[in-house]
Order: sequence, then structure tokens, then C-alpha cells
Amino acid sequence: MSAVDTAISPAADLAAVKVRQQAAWSTGNYAVVGTTLQIVGENLCEALDLRSGSRVLDVAAGNGNATLAAARRYCDVVSTDYVSSLLDAGRARANAEGLAVQFQEADAEALPFADASFDAVLSTFGVMFTPNQELAASELMRVCRPGGRIGLANWTPESFIGQVFKTIGKYIAPPAGVKSPALWGTEARLAELLGSGAKRIEAKKRDFVFRYRSPAHFVEVFRAYYGPMNKAFAALEGDRQAAFHGDLMALIESRNRSGDQTLVLPSEYLEVVVERK
Repeated sequence: MSAVDTAISPAADLAAVKVRQQAAWSTGNYAVVGTTLQIVGENLCEALDLRSGSRVLDVAAGNGNATLAAARRYCDVVSTDYVSSLLDAGRARANAEGLAVQFQEADAEALPFADASFDAVLSTFGVMFTPNQELAASELMRVCRPGGRIGLANWTPESFIGQVFKTIGKYIAPPAGVKSPALWGTEARLAELLGSGAKRIEAKKRDFVFRYRSPAHFVEVFRAYYGPMNKAFAALEGDRQAAFHGDLMALIESRNRSGDQTLVLPSEYLEVVVERK
């Protein structure tokens, strides 16, 4: 077999990575974790200064934190994700509050909307996990109208969650050729991804505080419901699984500021507002 026959194009690699990622995020039930992050969506909508009647798109919306926050401000919201079960969870939340939201399955790298369709485009801890960062960024810009705004919440590399993914990577090698999701939490990378189409980019570091019954409770919940963590534990056995668990507990305990048996753990993220040219 020739070198040409065995070569795999970068596009094919990224497509395969996306399939595996979709399977990971479909595992467990991210909505259990996602619901605790609601305050991030509320803060992001305030940072964007959303106005009622604005047409808003939530990309990689999960179970709809930013979606609900925008809908509570009387915006016309379309909520998208490539995991249908998460959209179902978001739909149930919207229905419970009597909020009118359109839910649509969609890939963040190929959004099924016309150019300049939305006044605001949001993503909280979502689009940052796309394997093709450049393509996802270009899609955010494409569907946002000139003068509109893009709002993002992205974990930083130094954050607790950034270090959780680094710990996972110590035991399970990340896919070759795929840039770290945490780069979305740096101003330099955001300028590379969005700068050419932006009139301005404002980035502010904030903390989300994880509050659980104990460090062990956090690991229990994330192991059961957070897809990447669930997959990592399932892929490891015996001593390696025990070592992984030990490293996670050490990381958590080193950052726990509760002073008692509970967990009060801040994780830094970058709150980003981009004004479209």
C-alpha cells in the first residue's frame, strides 16, 4: 500500500474526532451538570446588554442556560446543539417556565442559518469544544449581522476545568492535531479566531464557583454525568483508574476553599463580548 493510500487528511481526522466527541457528550447526562452553571448564562446576557425582540442564537447550547437567560429577556431565541437529548432537556426547562424557544439540532461548524440571521450569537462552554476551531469561529461570525454581538463564556487554560482536562490528557492522549479547547479562554487565540471580523473584542475574567457536598461528591457526579469524565473513567482500569481518581482528588482538594467538608471551588473563565464589523 502506498503512502497516498494510507494518508488521512486533516479534515477526515477532525470529522472522526467530532464523531467521538458527540458520543462523549451524549454519554451520561450533561444536563445534571449544566443546570448548575445557569448564572453564567445570565451574566453573559447582561454583558451583551440584550434587548427584547432581538433574534438570538445559542450555539452548542447544552441544556439551555444561555437560551433560557435570553428568553427571559423576551428575545426570540433559537437553541442549537448536536446532542438531541440535551435539546430535549432545554425544551423541558423552557416549557416549565412558559418560554417560547425554537430548538434545532445543529453542528456548530455548519450552522443551518443564512448569513447575518441573528442580532446576537451566544455560547457558554460549548463552541470551545469544537475540533475545527477556525471553522466554528467563522460560523459564529457568518450568522451574526454586522453590528451584532457574539457572547462567549470559555474556561481558561489555568482554570480548574482547564486543569481537569489536562489531568484527563495525562492518562488518555488527546486527538492528534486538535488544538486545546482552553485556547478559547485566551485573548490571543480569540484575536486569531475572531479578530478579522470584529470591530472590538472585550474579554473579562470571571469565576464560576462549583458548590458540591464534598470533593468526593463532585467526582461522583462528574463521573456519572459529565461525558468526557465518564468516558475517561470507562477507558481506564485497575491501577491507572485509581491513579487518575487520586490525581483528580488532589487537584480538587488543592483548590477547595470551603474550609469544611463541602466543596466551594472557583473555576476561572473568560467572558467575551465581540462586536461584529
